[in-house]
Amino acid sequence: MRTAWPVLALTLIAALTACQAPDDAAQKTPSSTTREQPTKQNQEEFKMASWQHVTVGVADLDVALDLWVGKLGFEVFAQSEGPDQGLAGLWSIKPGDIARQAIVRTPGELHGMLHLVQFVDPDPPVRAGAEVYDLLPKNLDIHAHDLPARFAELKADGQVFRNSSPSEITTEGGVSFREIHMKGHDDTNIVLLESEGEELPYSPAGFAGVGPVITIVPSASAEKAFYVDMLGLEILSDNILNGPEIERMVGLPPGAGLDVSVLGHEDEHFGRIEIVEYQEVDGTNRYPNAKPKALGTLHVSYMTQDLKPVRSRLGLAGVPITEYGQVTTLFGSGEAIAFASPAGFRIEVHQRD
Repeated sequence: MRTAWPVLALTLIAALTACQAPDDAAQKTPSSTTREQPTKQNQEEFKMASWQHVTVGVADLDVALDLWVGKLGFEVFAQSEGPDQGLAGLWSIKPGDIARQAIVRTPGELHGMLHLVQFVDPDPPVRAGAEVYDLLPKNLDIHAHDLPARFAELKADGQVFRNSSPSEITTEGGVSFREIHMKGHDDTNIVLLESEGEELPYSPAGFAGVGPVITIVPSASAEKAFYVDMLGLEILSDNILNGPEIERMVGLPPGAGLDVSVLGHEDEHFGRIEIVEYQEVDGTNRYPNAKPKALGTLHVSYMTQDLKPVRSRLGLAGVPITEYGQVTTLFGSGEAIAFASPAGFRIEVHQRD
């Protein structure tokens, strides 16, 4: 039986020491009205699926695949070589800016995939030189079966970790878990996690994910309201972490703390969003840098059978939407829209039958 992972994710933020405006693509042609006027019929309750994939810019696809497939045991779901007209239109770049790409996943899973895109002459990593509290897409959380053993294997293979061994933590409710931060390719930060009693569809190498993407935001309350009201996500956990121990562990000034929430759906353990607000500190807004052709974590993509409900909610709330019409990409064909969260995190939604 699966344990309450959302509660664990909140406490894990205590160890987050790895390192507003929407991006250009989301502002390019915002629609003043939705394709049809919002109606009460379109406002019926709905829930978006957990995001299908997170897009990560890479300098060398072979290096990225060596980690995700060769070391972590993920499988290649789809792969292509050369320019991509569909992605170019979706991301306001040139088709030739894309050299290679691959979608990898925990074997058999339909959510929490990674879309790895190798760019020609890429921009700098989103997280390059970032402070711990800077505003940006920060961590990729990966579950590990028998974390001490997996850590030993990866360390022996030459992977770099922030700590000499995994941290072991027990929550106030008595739930135990382990975690450690690993330096990924292209300035990504990968958090390896193991929760006591958790059962997941691990890869043959003992890893599973991506669980949540962790985003650092200026206002957790605004971000949470957006995901709940616009995408129909559920708040699975919601906590304030503060005090001297948190300040010491995270490297925050006295009086600072963390507002941390996990959003998604209880029955889907991958493809979640974790929102973190560092209180009483001001971080640099790096969301404008999180766009193709940058390296590192860029955005997430949801899939839905019907775009009308999300269009309606966004339209009624006055959220700018970019309409792309029919788009054909490595991950399928269909209508696509894009918009940004209040913090500036780009979100794509693609319609699939």
